[in-house]
Amino acid sequence: MKEQTYRKLERITSRNRFRAIYQQGTWRSSQHFTTITCSNAQGAKRLGITVTKKIGNAVRRNRVKRLIREFFRLNKALFPAEHDVVVMAKRNMPTLTYQQACKELTELFSRKANV
Repeated sequence: MKEQTYRKLERITSRNRFRAIYQQGTWRSSQHFTTITCSNAQGAKRLGITVTKKIGNAVRRNRVKRLIREFFRLNKALFPAEHDVVVMAKRNMPTLTYQQACKELTELFSRKANV
């Protein structure tokens, strides 16, 4: 059985690390999300989430964060190994169901990089 947890080691918490990812990472966008991927030295898949006040009140922001964390927890195979990934929610995002968010994020991570 594959591990389906979201451990502390799999979180990006440092402000400096977020800044480094923003500067060095590869950006991709979909209709409601933007992802930034950057390699790391820890050897683990790590997730960072950015949801600004432009999304809405605290209830909406927390729901978006829960959807992203649940997607990461259940779909770790889609995330690149030894990389940090920051998922940002775009402004004016409607209230998405888990299935809608999962479909959009799956397409975003399955897409090949434009090199």
